[in-house]
Amino acid sequence: MTYEEVMAKLEELGNEQTKKIFKNHGAVEPIYGVKVGDLKKHLVKKVKKDQDLALKLYDSGNSDAMYLAGLSVDPKQMTKQKLQQWVEQANWYMLSEYTVAQVAAESPYALELAREWMSSDSEMVATAGWSTYSNYLSITPDDLIDGNEVKKRLKKVEHSIHEERNRVRYVMNGFVISVGAYYPPLTEEAKRIAEVIGKVKVNMGKTACKVPLATEYIEKIESREVIGKKRKTCIC
Repeated sequence: MTYEEVMAKLEELGNEQTKKIFKNHGAVEPIYGVKVGDLKKHLVKKVKKDQDLALKLYDSGNSDAMYLAGLSVDPKQMTKQKLQQWVEQANWYMLSEYTVAQVAAESPYALELAREWMSSDSEMVATAGWSTYSNYLSITPDDLIDGNEVKKRLKKVEHSIHEERNRVRYVMNGFVISVGAYYPPLTEEAKRIAEVIGKVKVNMGKTACKVPLATEYIEKIESREVIGKKRKTCIC
């Protein structure tokens, strides 16, 4: 498919109800309002064969096209410069915390960029950093993970989460869950910190979404006996 054909298909698949929901979550124009399931069903396989097309879709600035790009691009071919460009272009949390973070986590620059982004003054970039690290933990073998660094990041969450910026609080809470779920050497420490931080307040906009309680979330994963089970891919 050509770029023009993909954009036309996105416009066709979009609907006002989905667009309204996305905008309530923080999405900004331009956006057609295409359900993620429809992106996967109708377009991902076709775009996935063309890296240049995927990159062009992200550069379009259209939110649906940008999300599609994240589902279709080959992370291993991404340069650090391109990923930096992507995070700077992300204009709402679905792009920064999901699209950019997931692609970055599977790129050769996962930890390097996670560390840089986590300390950013930009809320959107910082959320991408924490989410990148969380996704990295979900797909990386334990013996390749620096446990001391992860423990330091947990301490950072323990002592500063409630004073952090809105969406940063959300992804910090998610980081605790990811450590507890995907890195068994620190599951108990993650559970302790989850108890300490308790309920995390985040303004979720005009939505009914809630912040998951880390203690309960980790307990559910334990009850299913899947602590430490890695994902084949974090891109979804």
